[in-house]
Amino acid sequence: MHKFLKRCKVYFAYAILFSFFANILMLSLPIYMMQVFDRVISSRSVETLVMLSIMALTCLFAHMLLELFRSRLLSGAGLALDGMAGPSVITGVLNVGARPGSNPAVSSLRDVSLVRTFLTGHAVFAVFDAPWVPIYLGVIFMFHGTLGVIATLGAIGLFTLAYMNEKLTRAPLEEMQKDTRRAGRYIDSGLRNAEVAGALGMVPALIARWQHLNDRVIDSQARADRMGGVLRGITRFIRLSLQILMLGVGGWLVIRQNLSPGVMMAGTLILSRALAPVESAIQTWKSFVEARGAYQRLNELLTPAKLEAEAATPLPAPTGRVDADRVTFAIPGQDRLIIKGVGLSLTPGEALGLIGPSAAGKSTLARLLTGVWRPASGTVRLDGADVSRWPREQLGPQIGYVPQDVELFLGTVGENIARLRQNADPEAIIEAAQRAHAHDMIVRLPKAYDTEVGEAGAELSAGQRQRVALARALFGRPRFIVLDEPNSNLDAEGEEALAQTLRDLKREGVTVITISHRPSLLAHVDRLMVLRDGQVEMFGPRAEVVARLNARGPGADAPPVSIAGRKN
Repeated sequence: MHKFLKRCKVYFAYAILFSFFANILMLSLPIYMMQVFDRVISSRSVETLVMLSIMALTCLFAHMLLELFRSRLLSGAGLALDGMAGPSVITGVLNVGARPGSNPAVSSLRDVSLVRTFLTGHAVFAVFDAPWVPIYLGVIFMFHGTLGVIATLGAIGLFTLAYMNEKLTRAPLEEMQKDTRRAGRYIDSGLRNAEVAGALGMVPALIARWQHLNDRVIDSQARADRMGGVLRGITRFIRLSLQILMLGVGGWLVIRQNLSPGVMMAGTLILSRALAPVESAIQTWKSFVEARGAYQRLNELLTPAKLEAEAATPLPAPTGRVDADRVTFAIPGQDRLIIKGVGLSLTPGEALGLIGPSAAGKSTLARLLTGVWRPASGTVRLDGADVSRWPREQLGPQIGYVPQDVELFLGTVGENIARLRQNADPEAIIEAAQRAHAHDMIVRLPKAYDTEVGEAGAELSAGQRQRVALARALFGRPRFIVLDEPNSNLDAEGEEALAQTLRDLKREGVTVITISHRPSLLAHVDRLMVLRDGQVEMFGPRAEVVARLNARGPGADAPPVSIAGRKN
C-alpha cells in the first residue's frame, strides 16, 4: 500500500496547502469579533462595521471554497487509491486463496473501501488540522499569557484523553473487526453449502453458531462503545469547561483592564478552533482504527513476499518436459508431510497415470506439479524452469489443469473455455471444445457457446461442467496437462470422449498426467506411479507396474487402482 499512497502524494500535498490557507482564514472570525468589540462599538462607525463584515464574509466564503477543494482532493485520492490498488488486491486475494490452509481474503476488498472512506470522510480532516493546534495556542499567548496557559493545559488534557481513547478502545475495536470478519466468512460458507444445510436440516444449527460468533462481535462493540462514550462525554465536558474558564478569566482580566472585551471573545473562539481537531479525532476514532487496521492488512497482503512477484522476463513456450526432484510438502502450520520426497521425470509427449488410495497425496501432487502450491523443499520444473516461481500470467497459458472439484465462473460456456479472456478468438474456443470432444454436447445447449453457466456453473450438470473444464484446459494448446479425476462425473458418452481426447493428446505429443481410480483411463498412459502416504510406492512403465500390482494380489495390500476415493 505504501507505493499506492506515494502515487497519491500530490493529492495530499495540495490538501496540506489548502489546509494552511483554510486555517489562516479561520482567524478572520475572531479578528472580526475583536474589531467589532474594540473598535466599532467604541467609535459607533457604521461604515467600519460594514467593511469589516464584508471582509469577514469574503474570508469565510474563501474558506468554504478551500474546504470544498480539500474535500474534492481527498475524495480524488481515495478514488485513485481504489483504482490503483483494486487489481493488486484482487491478485493478492486470489494468491492467498490458492494457498493451502488459508482463508480467502475476500474482506480485503472491503478493506480498500474502508481506507477510501476514511480518506474521503471527516475523520481525515483532523489529521490535517491537528498541526495547527500549537499555532492557535501561540496566538492566544500573544493575547495574554494567562489565557495561553489555560488553553495549553486544556489542549494537553484533551490530547491525554485522545491517548487514553486509543489505549482503551483499540483492543476491543480490533477484536470486533476480527470477529466480524470471522462471522462473515462463516455465513459465506453456509451460503455456499445451502443445499446440503437445507437437505440435512442443519439450518438451525448454522444459525445458532452464527449467533454465537455475532454475540462476540456485539460484546466487543459494546465494550468499545462504553469506553468511547465515557471518554467522549469527558471530552465534551472539558471543552465546554475550558470555554467557560476562558470567558471567566478573560472577564476578570477585562475588569482589571488587562484585556479588552474583543480580545477576550477572540481568544475563546480561537481556543474552540484549536481544540476542534482533537475533539473530532476522539469522536471519529472508530473509523480511524478501522482504516488503520485495513491499511495494515492490505500492506501485508500487497508486500512483494506475499504477492510473490517475480521478474516477468518472458520465457520460451515449453515443450512439455517435466521434472520433480525430491518434492516435499506440508500444510503451513502443520508438521505432517503430505508429500514425502517424490521425484519423477517425463519427456515431452509422455503420459503418466497417477493412482493410489484416498489421502495418498495425489491431488496435492497435482497442485505442486502445476505450480498452484509451492513445495516445502525440492523443485518442480517445466522445461527447466521452476513452476512455483514462473510468473503465473506467463505459465498459466502453457498449462492445462482440470481440478478434482470443478467450478466454472459466472459467464457463458465460451467465456469459461476461453479462460475469461476478453476478445478471445471464437475459432480457438471451438477448437478447444472439439479437441475435448465436447463440441456436440455444447451445441445442444439452449444457446450453444453463449449459454450462461450460472453461479459456479449451476446451470450445467456435473458431467457437463467437467467436459467444459476439459475444453478450458485444452484452450491455447498447452504442452503440459494435468487431469485430476477427469471422469468422476462422466456418463458413457463422456467417458468415450475423454478416452478419445487422451489418445489425440498422445498423438500430438502433449505431456499428460492423469489421476484416476478407474482402470479404463490407464490404457492410454505410458507410465504408472503408485502413491501411498505421500510416497512413491511404484513407478515405471505401465505394463511393468500393472504386473507388479497383479502379482501382489488382493487382500490387505490390494492394488491401489481398485481402491475408490475422492479427496486427497
